[in-house]
Amino acid sequence: MGVSRLEHINIRCLNRQQTRDFYVDLIGLEEGPRPDFPFRGHWLYLGDVPVVHLTEAADHPGSWTGNLARDAVADEGTGPFDHVAFRGDDFDAMRARFVAAGVAFRERIVPGGALKQLFVPDPEGVMVELNFEA
Repeated sequence: MGVSRLEHINIRCLNRQQTRDFYVDLIGLEEGPRPDFPFRGHWLYLGDVPVVHLTEAADHPGSWTGNLARDAVADEGTGPFDHVAFRGDDFDAMRARFVAAGVAFRERIVPGGALKQLFVPDPEGVMVELNFEA
């Protein structure tokens, strides 16, 4: 017995709407149905799977201070979490989208040349890696 797939990541947001717009407008996820939780948020879908959950940090008092340096080492924090990766289907189009939006990103070709990658931080500081077949 083990795991069979990644269900979702959850990001507590200081800038929830801006973070939602990043994942929808730049990355290409779609906002979809979300249960009626007693806190604000968005569920963002890749196909029929809600892979990114966004929640309003202010709705979780005590669990997020807004001080990123302090929270990175907090007992409840996820300080070692480095990035989330998605498979992309059009490197040039995604790169052009980032350029047009004026967002900072970096690109890399994986040694051996099988993958091209784009790296872009979301508004909450989570690094997003996009992988494309070369």
